[in-house]
Amino acid sequence: MNLLNNSRPRVALFEPRIPQNTGTIGRSCLAFDMSLDIIKPTGFSFEDKYLKRAGLDYWANVDVHLYESFEEYKNQFNTSRFIALTKKSNNSISNILYKKSDILLFGREDTGLPERIMNKCEIIAGIPMPGGECESKAGGVRSLNLSVACGIVCYSACLQLELLNK
Repeated sequence: MNLLNNSRPRVALFEPRIPQNTGTIGRSCLAFDMSLDIIKPTGFSFEDKYLKRAGLDYWANVDVHLYESFEEYKNQFNTSRFIALTKKSNNSISNILYKKSDILLFGREDTGLPERIMNKCEIIAGIPMPGGECESKAGGVRSLNLSVACGIVCYSACLQLELLNK
């Protein structure tokens, strides 16, 4: 796949830490025919058995690209719109009018996206959840697992852009 192919949004993971999440996200990217861009450093090796187990036999087919830094990545896709996905935003993903050239940027599992990275994005949005920040079972959860959140956003973008079943 051409790196600058703008026919579908791309998924970018900023410094992912958990190989199982990255493997699962890779499977989702393959299912939605989206590229997966990983911005280093990572918290694992790409030889990690957990990464491969989560990606199953699909991992070899994932269109995955590695980048040394966010600056390198941003420069590579300087005509794309960067959408930072974070639990810290009150702007719902349903408010976004997606473009096929968008970059869907997700942060680390433990710390999310740093402010300095979000400040370089054109849009900051999150997945609205009942109960918001409440930690009790009755009131909701603090956040979703990274791979679950990524799947929701990818599906939402592809649905709106009418890219499903094509």
